[in-house]
Amino acid sequence: MTEVVFCVDWLETNDGSCDARRPIVFVTERNPMTQGLENPADAGMSANRLARIRPVLQRYVDEADYGGFVTRVYRHGRLVHAENIGWQDREADVPMAKNTLFRIYSMTKPIVCSALMMLYEEGYFQLVDPVSKFLPAFGATKVRTPDGKLVDQNPLRPMQVRDLMTHTSGLSYDFLDDYPVAAQYRDAQLMHDSARTLEDLIDKLATFPLAFHPGAKWHYSLGIDVAARLIEVLSGQRLGDFLSNRLFEPLRMTETGFGIRADQQIRLAAMYGHPDLLADGMSFKQIIRHFAEGNRARREVADTYPTDKPDVFQRGGLGLFSTADDYLAFARMLLDGKATDGTRLLGRKTLELMHTNHLAPQLLPYDLAGKPIPGWGFGLGSRVAMDLGQMGVSGTTGEFGWSGAAKTYYWVDPREDLVGVLMTQFMIGFDLPENDFRAVVYQAIDD
Repeated sequence: MTEVVFCVDWLETNDGSCDARRPIVFVTERNPMTQGLENPADAGMSANRLARIRPVLQRYVDEADYGGFVTRVYRHGRLVHAENIGWQDREADVPMAKNTLFRIYSMTKPIVCSALMMLYEEGYFQLVDPVSKFLPAFGATKVRTPDGKLVDQNPLRPMQVRDLMTHTSGLSYDFLDDYPVAAQYRDAQLMHDSARTLEDLIDKLATFPLAFHPGAKWHYSLGIDVAARLIEVLSGQRLGDFLSNRLFEPLRMTETGFGIRADQQIRLAAMYGHPDLLADGMSFKQIIRHFAEGNRARREVADTYPTDKPDVFQRGGLGLFSTADDYLAFARMLLDGKATDGTRLLGRKTLELMHTNHLAPQLLPYDLAGKPIPGWGFGLGSRVAMDLGQMGVSGTTGEFGWSGAAKTYYWVDPREDLVGVLMTQFMIGFDLPENDFRAVVYQAIDD
């Protein structure tokens, strides 16, 4: 049964466009993962203030070359906001729709870390266990010192499992230029070669030196790809199968996986923005140059993020495709550890452990590609809010989340019982629609 609670001046139609003649209908049944919008007032939020989201994000479509956005806000067990703004494919005049598919890049990471922590709950490992206990090749991985020498890892503090999820492992990324090992990664096409299996990728990675001693600093890296391989070794299942069995099926995330079917291609959002970060030989310095030159356009990224290799292209740090509603189902689970049918997937104390800051004071503020990130700490796969004044954005101490290279973004605020999801496809955008989205969501709280 449904009931009209109140009306606003637009409603998504079946083709994803907006029809100003129709009111929003709020569904009284309490299952926001499968039903429609509910009355924001029942969740302590203002509908009039939530209506500010559309014009704020529309400016990025009109003025900043973004194709479009899909946004979701969930609070107190209710879906209180759902918008599809702009274009899934601008050139083909295809509007964004609620079932548009996105390459979520690094928003794969929190999913993989959650899956690994399921194995932690089952006693397969401790966070302080050496990675080499399960992946022996990393026992021989050297550390390159600042003077270029290769030395052994400290036997009393080798690379630990927790280092993989907190980005303190000593590993790096191809596109980061601050350590010499990145050039070796690029030469080996670690990130560029989508035909390489996860096992092959990690075996090759273990042969390169670490950029620094594990635990010595925070540095964004392939660590969560190693964590993904650890899932395979511990569980005896391929990563995609484990994620499907343990997360996607219980959460009814039917549109999430490492690839999409031929019949889904029509729903895949086009990529815009700067050149492909995973292109052969690409580095972040080059991306900054393209940004300075105003080189923003439609991009093709199928070579580095293929749709048709789900059995091969399985990664921990990127690789998943998803929709806003599917990712909302995952993020909502992080509030209480349960699927909507009440099945517990992660324990409450495990969630607390994951989403507290794990970085020692001397490692803060951490920096990403040379840019300090003040006010934030880092947990097991997600950044964690520590100091609102230093952060400079609306939020709550203890909230957590992460983003992707193409500007997908989510956060979970346990204190406010709030989840926000923003999906778009803009490669390495330096503007901040996600912060505008956060600000407008938080100002709509009305209880």
